[in-house]
Amino acid sequence: MRCFKSLCHLTILFSALATLVACSGTPTYNPTTFPYQIEQAKLDAHPIKTVVIAHVNLGTQSRNYLEKEAPRIDGRVANYLKENGFKVLPQREFEQHWNVAERAFGNPVDPTTGKLNRKTFALIMHQVRDEMQESTNLDAFIFTDLVEFEVAFSGGLKHLARWDGVSRTPTMQGPGDGVSTEFDWNMLAAVASLQVTIYNMDLEPVFSSRGGLDATDAIDSRSSSGRYIRRRNILENESNIEEGIRLAFYPFIPTDEWPGKP
Repeated sequence: MRCFKSLCHLTILFSALATLVACSGTPTYNPTTFPYQIEQAKLDAHPIKTVVIAHVNLGTQSRNYLEKEAPRIDGRVANYLKENGFKVLPQREFEQHWNVAERAFGNPVDPTTGKLNRKTFALIMHQVRDEMQESTNLDAFIFTDLVEFEVAFSGGLKHLARWDGVSRTPTMQGPGDGVSTEFDWNMLAAVASLQVTIYNMDLEPVFSSRGGLDATDAIDSRSSSGRYIRRRNILENESNIEEGIRLAFYPFIPTDEWPGKP
């Protein structure tokens, strides 16, 4: 009887350990996940297999320091798509057709405001679509905008900032290594996200979402009162970039690391 009880205890123990292991692989719930939009019926009717990543933004222009990082981020996006079975056409094909159409219809971006003229944009996209449809087996266009806004790092022990499904801690910049006890943690810091929008060959949006990347501001260790300054190295953490890409494409590309509600 003692042996039976011991066996029961061991069974319970192993069950508890298995539960702990299973839970450890589950991402922590994050309520800031972006409310994605997906047209599943259209995707089922016309599955997307071959894509091209646009070199232009769908919305307003990214900040200059983010725009410089766009080719590198697009490269990571292309790798992620290929790893998940998609054929990715060279971006230069889209760019060449875009440049020809832009000469015909004009620049769709207002150089003073950075805002997009949607009528001109539509004219250009229709011509690009027609040209690429004749020469390739393209199924969809993917736009990857780097967007920036402001959030606050929490006043808790870890000082986490949460946005678009990610949690990040602040970084220090400067000769010091500590933060003043009077630092205002309610102060807003700039952060960046990857915004993904996918258009089918009818130029209908079939998917859109956003994934957090990293903070673009750092705590200035030289400031006695405490402030944020622009980081010298923007979006340098490859792990953070990969996480943001996974979140931005969910559920178009499923992942077990989705921290939001199914």
